[in-house]
Amino acid sequence: MNKHILLDNLTANIGALISGRKKFFAESIDSLSFEELIRSTELSVPVVNSEGTFELEATTGNTGTSDPAFRVEKWLGDDYPTIIYHHGNNERPFDYRKRAKNSFMNIFVKARDQFEANLIVVRAPFHNGTLKEYQKKMWRLENFMAMISVSATLNESIIAALRKKGNAAIITCGISLGGWVTNLHRSYYNSSTAYVPLMAGTFLGELFIKSKYRKFASEHALQYPDSLRQLLNYHDDFSKVTTKNVYPLLAIYDQYIKYDVQKQSYEGHPVETIEAGHVTGSLNNEALKNHILKVLINH
Repeated sequence: MNKHILLDNLTANIGALISGRKKFFAESIDSLSFEELIRSTELSVPVVNSEGTFELEATTGNTGTSDPAFRVEKWLGDDYPTIIYHHGNNERPFDYRKRAKNSFMNIFVKARDQFEANLIVVRAPFHNGTLKEYQKKMWRLENFMAMISVSATLNESIIAALRKKGNAAIITCGISLGGWVTNLHRSYYNSSTAYVPLMAGTFLGELFIKSKYRKFASEHALQYPDSLRQLLNYHDDFSKVTTKNVYPLLAIYDQYIKYDVQKQSYEGHPVETIEAGHVTGSLNNEALKNHILKVLINH
């Protein structure tokens, strides 16, 4: 067993112990579909023309209100391309302290001069509080799905605001949880110029059923694998979009976003790979940054 696999497995085992008995979807696996959640989401964004942080309120289906937000980290102007980034699970994308869990800071903020583009990061709902508060929300599948759906809808609202003022390229990208958001947005909107999902796919149900991440799923949820697949896998809708605008990156040894499973998401699209697992890949800021820069340069 190589170090990449070992670290993924160790992280999953420790995380599962910390989670205790109340894991993902312990209370309910009932939910509207992604499409229904997206169509039912209501939110609005201000004019995007300057740097700053914008706290919002979204209303979605049966889940009520949530607290998405976005930050314009770098603003060059309407004529420049824009990158909209979506963070990973349980990150704090507005926290720039040294030990903060923040891939946006590590990939973009520390290298902001290398990106000749406007830089925007979206904060998913339920990521403005404590880990305990977040975990409690994840006891219900519909909250998990609404979280991803709201982030995709917020992405679309930002794009609509940008399109009112210019026609420069817009790149939607994200890592892990943010990669699922990226692919979900393409499935139901496809309004970005390019999509860059990092260590994510479209078979989201398999994350909780087939991968090492299943340790984070509740026993209740794992009793209904068919229901999880029906609600969480959205490959059919993703594959109906025929635009050649997806530039994924997968980690070969990833024990969560299993390469052999998730690469099937991207049939007909070029897939870049790195020699890493999920944990080591997430920490390889240089490789992630260079992959995004390559897409930016070509658009």
